[in-house]
Amino acid sequence: MSLPFTPVKNQGNESLCWAYAMLATIETEHICRGDSVNLSPYYIKRLVGKQRQRGMGHSLLRLMANKGIVPFDTYPDSTHDQLPLPQWVFMLGARYTPQEFAHSVCGPEEYMAVTSDPTQPYGKRIVADYPDNWERETFLNVPQDSLVAIVLRALHHRHPVCWEGDISNSGFSFRSGIADHTTSSRPDDDHCMTIIGLARHPNGRLFFKMKNSWGTDNPYGGMVYMSQEYLRCCTVALYLTREAYLGK
Repeated sequence: MSLPFTPVKNQGNESLCWAYAMLATIETEHICRGDSVNLSPYYIKRLVGKQRQRGMGHSLLRLMANKGIVPFDTYPDSTHDQLPLPQWVFMLGARYTPQEFAHSVCGPEEYMAVTSDPTQPYGKRIVADYPDNWERETFLNVPQDSLVAIVLRALHHRHPVCWEGDISNSGFSFRSGIADHTTSSRPDDDHCMTIIGLARHPNGRLFFKMKNSWGTDNPYGGMVYMSQEYLRCCTVALYLTREAYLGK
């Protein structure tokens, strides 16, 4: 199964996977509700600049809440970087500020963050100790075995999930479009993608369909198929709506 999604984008040499993946999650969430939206990562890039491009999913949510967001068509590429930032968003005959538009596509506290740290108490909110969590955001700590179940529950109720995890191991290959790794180790906060579907290998193994942000030059048009073993071992964090977490 696959949830609908906007066209695959390409972050190029920017360290903004967290922005691309979280925006893609919000986009698919809205499409599944019958409300098509395509958001501009270049607007976020302009806000962030070159000083601090590292971040996590919550970094994008905080930027949207404070600085707003615009549709992709309003700021479609980096050639707009020499122009003033858009002051207005025009949508369905109405005029919004970027902040008002952001609030219309992502409400406060709509999304929650989940992690798995066996050294910390489960069921509690903890500060995930990763370099990209420079904002010291807290996450709901769950057992590692719960990660796959959380994603499956969300997908079965037609909700995407923003995934952050480790792709530095040999099991990940964008060129082949496969992430399959079963060695357990403490993951690093290395990359973000959006989980938008499921696929089953002829041998019966389950894989998650991941929307990446490195363009479309691989066998699956820019998608990566990640085994549930890889997801279980290499996940740093999951971002999903509270409804998705509860299976609604």
